[in-house]
Amino acid sequence: MHHVASRHAVLTKQARMALSISAALCVWCSEASASGPLPGGGKFVAGTGSIAIGANQVNITQSSARGIIDWNSFSIGQGNTVNVDNGSGATLSRVTGSGKSMIDGSLKSTGSFYLVNPQGVVIGKNGVVTTGGRFVASALDTGNDAFMAGGDLSFSGTGTGTVVNLGKISSTGGDVFLISRTLVENDGSIGAPKGSAELAAGDTVLIHDSSAAPQTYVQAASHGDAVNKGSIAAAQIALQAADGNVFALAGHDNALRATGTATRDGHVWLVAPKGTAHVHTSVFAKNADGSGGTVDTAGSALHLDDADIHAAQWNLSAPLFNIGPSTAATLLKQLNQGTSIALDATLGDIVLEQTMRWSGDASLSANAYLSVTVGPMATLGNAGTGNLTLRADASGVDNGGSVTNRGTIDWSKSTGAVAALYDMTGKWTPGTIRSNAAWSAAPFSGLKTQVTAYRLVNSFDNLSKVQNDMGGNYALGRDIDGTDLGVVSDVLGQSSRTAFTGQFDGQGHTITCLLLGDGSGDDAYVGMFWTIGASGVVRNLNLTNTVAMSYNSYVGSVAGINDGLISNVHNTGNVWSYVNYMGGGGIAGINNGTIQRASDSGSIGGIGGIAGSNTGTIVQSWFSGDASGGSHAHPGGIAGTNSGLIKQSYATGSAGATFGSGGLANDNSGTIEESFSTVSVSTDSRRVPPGRLRRTTRAPSITMSSGTCRPAVTRVSDPARRCRMRKD
Repeated sequence: MHHVASRHAVLTKQARMALSISAALCVWCSEASASGPLPGGGKFVAGTGSIAIGANQVNITQSSARGIIDWNSFSIGQGNTVNVDNGSGATLSRVTGSGKSMIDGSLKSTGSFYLVNPQGVVIGKNGVVTTGGRFVASALDTGNDAFMAGGDLSFSGTGTGTVVNLGKISSTGGDVFLISRTLVENDGSIGAPKGSAELAAGDTVLIHDSSAAPQTYVQAASHGDAVNKGSIAAAQIALQAADGNVFALAGHDNALRATGTATRDGHVWLVAPKGTAHVHTSVFAKNADGSGGTVDTAGSALHLDDADIHAAQWNLSAPLFNIGPSTAATLLKQLNQGTSIALDATLGDIVLEQTMRWSGDASLSANAYLSVTVGPMATLGNAGTGNLTLRADASGVDNGGSVTNRGTIDWSKSTGAVAALYDMTGKWTPGTIRSNAAWSAAPFSGLKTQVTAYRLVNSFDNLSKVQNDMGGNYALGRDIDGTDLGVVSDVLGQSSRTAFTGQFDGQGHTITCLLLGDGSGDDAYVGMFWTIGASGVVRNLNLTNTVAMSYNSYVGSVAGINDGLISNVHNTGNVWSYVNYMGGGGIAGINNGTIQRASDSGSIGGIGGIAGSNTGTIVQSWFSGDASGGSHAHPGGIAGTNSGLIKQSYATGSAGATFGSGGLANDNSGTIEESFSTVSVSTDSRRVPPGRLRRTTRAPSITMSSGTCRPAVTRVSDPARRCRMRKD
């Protein structure tokens, strides 16, 4: 099933729609030009104020912060003016009569102005609306109490009126929202440089303040359409239809332009979850600092002819993608002009059937709910710094998704990287791959190879399977939360005494409540990995509410001993080594390799905020927790003992023990450069370890900052062995 329709079908739909809209607007325009009206029959039903009606203007003065006026009619003829002095407050004008609102004159408001008319609202070609705050024109109604209270507003009703702008709407300090069940259309211009400009069609529409998502949420279906044929310039822009269609139809000169603010990214949303999203226009999205913004396009089907996207990122979402010649040409155009593209198939596969070769730094991601296939006649290639990501099982649900390359992946002229991610029970078929012999990893990326295939880890069960192949490549497919699982996690490689020599990429995801070690003293090393070998890499991972503990082992949240590379890994939680205090570190018990851009903000019952002992390199890393070694340790903010290199790192927080402590390292025979510490150090003989392990018949209960980790037993294989951690 293809979800990209032909250009003929698109134009046919557009033509039918344009004719129907034009015919209706001609009637409205003739009515407006003949009438020359002013609003009539207005009275305050909430709040306080006055209404003064003159020959060609109405002056509304509102003395309360918020007010509601009911009108028999609200239209403004050409040459007429309505002035609303509501300070920085808000006024809701509701039409209770049977006529639509025709704005062919001027509507001015110092604050926010809401115009509600179930019969519809039309700003004519000569109409000008200017507000200091938010402007809302809606054919759906909202409650008086909710409006007077402020906050979120829900608009609903059975009104069939349309909301159309043929003129000019501008908000100097707020948002512009046009809302209807049937049709919302902009044929004129809308400006909201400090806010959002949003067109929303649905039975129920919620307005909720947000800077990271559209502020209008279409909650119920009405088969209504949201259409832009004019120009919109705002910090953020959204066109949304619940089960109708979204049409972005303007020509090149009448584009959608999102420019962002200091608190809002430049973002454009074109969303029709159960309808079709049509993009046949230029869309510009940039942030206030001049960097590229984001465009999101989503629908049950996508029509992308003549799309011209100028942004850092274009995200496309549909049930599935079969990328044929027309869509491939559209995508290739955007890639070549520097816009990265992500294809997200929400229900099925992604099939890349056509060749796409591009230059520059734009990247392509294909994220399929099921599987990704590169067709036999297709070549995907980049000559520049662009990356390629082919991901199966994009939702991380263990559905057996595979990545199959039947064509060619040519990165021989690129310095970018290629990643293929497939389900733990899926397959990777590499096909023909051409890599760049001169490729080298970008600084601090942690990459070992230009082209890498990863098995996805979506659960603690998946994580335990890593020890079946300690030389494999793995990536977290989603966040993993073990708060209520009730079992202690395996120390990977411990039972076989095998070091991890592959790659583990967290992809920025988080593992919560990783419980490691049982305090028995039987474990040589305790960490997520028993040992990371010289060729092993762990990167881009967040660990929260970690508990790693042992009586006399080398303990770290990531590794007991690291001989390889740990990059961009961040831990919060607790690491305790109770007898051999020289072996406790926030990231690694002992570091003989490299730890870069890592951090720890937990409690270290050992001696090092990052590593207990460092003979390797720690660079651009930091510690902000409590390294308290107690009566047997000499803790340091970065490392207890350092005979290697600590560079461009810092430590805050505290470090204390009976026999002394150090801000960066308590015992240093190596090199420390370009680093600083504000650690509060202590040699108070009364100081005790932050935690004490006691044997008991009760199950562990370790209360952390964001949840309670409750393992039922410390080892599944030994249910009689139980322990409890307590902070004294």
